[in-house]
Amino acid sequence: MSSSTIRAIVFDFDGTLVDTESCAYDAFCRIYEEHGHVLQLESWALCVGTIGGPYDPYNDLQELTGKALDKAALKERFEVLHDEALREVKLRFGVLALLEEAKQLGLRIGLASSSDRGWIDRHLKEQGIADYFEAIYTRDDVELVKPDPALYRLAVEALGVQPFEAVAVEDSLNGLKAAKAAGLRAIAVPNPITSHMDLSQADVQIEGYEDQTLAGLLARLQAVEAE
Repeated sequence: MSSSTIRAIVFDFDGTLVDTESCAYDAFCRIYEEHGHVLQLESWALCVGTIGGPYDPYNDLQELTGKALDKAALKERFEVLHDEALREVKLRFGVLALLEEAKQLGLRIGLASSSDRGWIDRHLKEQGIADYFEAIYTRDDVELVKPDPALYRLAVEALGVQPFEAVAVEDSLNGLKAAKAAGLRAIAVPNPITSHMDLSQADVQIEGYEDQTLAGLLARLQAVEAE
């Protein structure tokens, strides 16, 4: 199977195109510090790329403090801190060039995210990249988010390709599991929050988009297939 059989590319959003993951973690770290505790990255990472995962930072903080906390107030505090951090967030370096190359190569381009559509639309617009995506699927469209494969199945169907004709670009283990379960090949591009994860089930793993071309990444996929 040659790299030319790839007809579509489907991106995750949070942490993959824009490092919103670090913004969220840093905001919660400040909340933990305000209560005299430290939020462990390994714990937080369990909920990256999914919704309602095995870790709840509010419950964890309550257990650490040993007293009942006002979760509504904590959530409000998180939103304030998170929004402050998001004002400075930019596309990960090299993302725009990769999207433009995908367009030039004639690939269909999709997005599959466990976040809600309002969040995705907001940030795609703010970053000026909304027009690159032909199909966008979010948690509003499925019963189960990643690591369930439903989002990726919907995306490739909408793009008019078979799963084996598409490659996913993901930053997290939950996202990678979803893509592989849907039958896509996958490129892993971890960020500071997910860099400690075992993403070895990806077909290709890179540290970042710097000095990368999509043609080169597709060639690496071809080499993996040939092994």
